[in-house]
Amino acid sequence: MRDSSRKGRGRGRRLRAGAAALAVLMLGGAAGCSGGGAGASGPAPKAAGRPTPKPTPTWDRSPSSLVAVGDSITRGFDACSVLADCPEVSWATGTDATVNSLARRLLGARGAAEHSWNLAVSGSRVSDLPQQMERAVEHRPELVTVMTGANDACRSSVEHMTPVADFRASFESALRTLRAELPKTQVYVASVPDLKRLWSQGRDNPLGKQVWKLGICQSMLGDADAMDERATARRDTVRERVVAYNRVLADVCAKDAKCRFDGGAVFNYAFTGTQLSQWDWFHPSRDGQSRLAEMAYRGVVGAGR
Repeated sequence: MRDSSRKGRGRGRRLRAGAAALAVLMLGGAAGCSGGGAGASGPAPKAAGRPTPKPTPTWDRSPSSLVAVGDSITRGFDACSVLADCPEVSWATGTDATVNSLARRLLGARGAAEHSWNLAVSGSRVSDLPQQMERAVEHRPELVTVMTGANDACRSSVEHMTPVADFRASFESALRTLRAELPKTQVYVASVPDLKRLWSQGRDNPLGKQVWKLGICQSMLGDADAMDERATARRDTVRERVVAYNRVLADVCAKDAKCRFDGGAVFNYAFTGTQLSQWDWFHPSRDGQSRLAEMAYRGVVGAGR
């Protein structure tokens, strides 16, 4: 009985040891299958609902060449003499040191003279922008500045203002034209000025009002002294259209990784008498062009989106 008991106890101990070893092996195998242990043989599972972030496009704050497209404001119209362009004082590409254009600030005086081009056309509307972009592509610039839309609202009457849908289609076409050849070129878009604020600033100037009668922005500036309900409604309609144009510029630009809109900086700027042309009290003077250059420079070199 004593020997048999000892043999039984020995077998029991061996069985218990074997069971314990088997449990350890089973636990180790389970840990290996989980993928979380040090000895895991497969890749760790990806966290659900966490897409891989896309790299943020880099905005170059120091482009080496610049093309400006747009209308009379970019041409420096009425800044030097009555009813004439003066591109040397343009906010975008001018060489005048007192204005200190965007090109001078980015490229220096020599760079502005040799590596910036002003392709804006006085009187042009957004429908002319695709053709201007075609010309811009020929220079292969690293930055294109755009200021357009004032002439789309400045028409002979409110009925002739460019429809918002047409404005969008033309602006989108212009960007497609650029992107077809220059997908990496950056675009800085300035907002359309608040034409009603310009009317309010200049309507007390007798000389300015005489120039307005020659046909400048009649939808806003016509019957400049009229303050009746009809005249007020007309001016408000023009302003609302400008606001709509700026929404389009912001929206279309936001869809392009290499485009920056000024956030309404030009529209919101309160031009003073010294910052408006001494002849028409509507277009920017040298001082006004310099203010536009400052806003554009902040927009190009700032953090942005």
